[in-house]
Amino acid sequence: MKRGRPPTMFAVKVTFLTVGNFQMKIFSVPVEKGYKINIWGLISRYNQKYWATSEQTIDSRLVFEQLDLLSFQITKQTVILLDNPTIHKAKIIQNQLKSWEKRGLYIFYLPPYSPNLNIAETLWHKMKKEQIDPIDYLNKDTLFYAVNQYLAQLGKVWKINFSEFNIN
Repeated sequence: MKRGRPPTMFAVKVTFLTVGNFQMKIFSVPVEKGYKINIWGLISRYNQKYWATSEQTIDSRLVFEQLDLLSFQITKQTVILLDNPTIHKAKIIQNQLKSWEKRGLYIFYLPPYSPNLNIAETLWHKMKKEQIDPIDYLNKDTLFYAVNQYLAQLGKVWKINFSEFNIN
């Protein structure tokens, strides 16, 4: 229990497997099938973050809405580096770039095929490998809770130490 959440009651399936002279117990936790959570997010090298979770597929409309909302919330000029999926370069987004720039939000794109430059990939990897427990996949509510709890604590309780950007 990494995040101090209340204990969850769940059923554990125990299977006995005999191999030669050895008997093993295999414990498994049944999970809700066919469910996934989609996250669209931004993170800075200083663990500042902005995210949205959804049960729906992330599409250009959601990206547009999140960037537009962010453009009204920022108080200083802000540069966003996006990777290259088509949803990030959709017409709806391209048509809004000038308006966002007037509000101080500038969108640039990483070079194609450069996930190593996308620090959000580090965030998603660390979240899945180090913070989300198998029990969090029990059902969609526990998964949503765990993901949002981790993201809310990022920069406060959890920090990712990104290297400084060096152009040389």
